[in-house]
Amino acid sequence: MKRIALVHDRAVPSAETGAHCPVSGIWVPEGDPQHEQFIPEGHVLPMVNGQATVWRRRSSRAAQLQAV
Repeated sequence: MKRIALVHDRAVPSAETGAHCPVSGIWVPEGDPQHEQFIPEGHVLPMVNGQATVWRRRSSRAAQLQAV
């Protein structure tokens, strides 16, 4: 049987523009928190203002606190 990995098992703190998103969640481009967005797993991480960037995944705890 295939093992389903939990989000904390697949913790990936960052990925670059053009890469496939490793984990669904809220991602923030380095140096530009105004472009924070939810990106589903498998989608290609986009450019920001026409520039490649490194995307950092926010912790799930931080996302929960913002939702309240």
